Amino acid sequence: MLRLLGYLLKNGVVTNSDYCPPLGDGVIGLPKLTSDNCVGSECSQCADICPTEAISIGDGTENANLELDLGKCIGCAMCVRVCPEETISNNTNTMTATQNRKDLVLSTADTQENKVINESRTPFARSIACRVVSTGCSACDLELSAASNSIFDMERFGIHVVASPRFADVLLVTGPVPKAMHEALKSCYEAMAEPKKVIAVGTCAISGGLHRGGYAQANGIADLLPVDVYIPGCPPHPWSIIDGIRKVMR
Repeated sequence: MLRLLGYLLKNGVVTNSDYCPPLGDGVIGLPKLTSDNCVGSECSQCADICPTEAISIGDGTENANLELDLGKCIGCAMCVRVCPEETISNNTNTMTATQNRKDLVLSTADTQENKVINESRTPFARSIACRVVSTGCSACDLELSAASNSIFDMERFGIHVVASPRFADVLLVTGPVPKAMHEALKSCYEAMAEPKKVIAVGTCAISGGLHRGGYAQANGIADLLPVDVYIPGCPPHPWSIIDGIRKVMR
């Protein structure tokens, strides 16, 4: 802590002027698929080692249809380390949010990004008020807090966090959404005025992550409320969170 304080006093804190810059060298991001061939079921090391079953592989021996679901991925990068063909590699891009759940499922059958972004103008084009509801792990909440610090400064983009759903345009949901939080989230959503949006922040909120399929019914928010934007990651980078909110604003 003292070393960090000394660094800040010496160098100061400068707001990042670049929008969603790539991650630095050596920083682990979400995985991505390359154009290199996958040998399929002859290998299957990536699928075997994935702790959330985010990877599935076809039966072909060449150009196998490998699918990677970023909505289930926790960014452990174990698949990147074990892939002998380098079909899976580290992705340094921080603009990872999508408006469609299916766009989070990557496939070697199509390694190009085909994300459909709704560019129509919304009532939130200049400013947006967000109500954050945490339903589990606080990792995403810490990244949300970081997004408001002087380095990222999300308020310069018109993004504000409010304390009451009655003043909110967007419901930001973090955590795996266990059954005990279902009614609370519904009440929060119903208290919001129209038009209102929902953003699933992090792998847990999208699919339940490591908690999926358990007794607590912590399978994410999609079966409970309509989701407008999905921000993958465990947790997502602050820039990814800002970019996801801005996709709602545009």
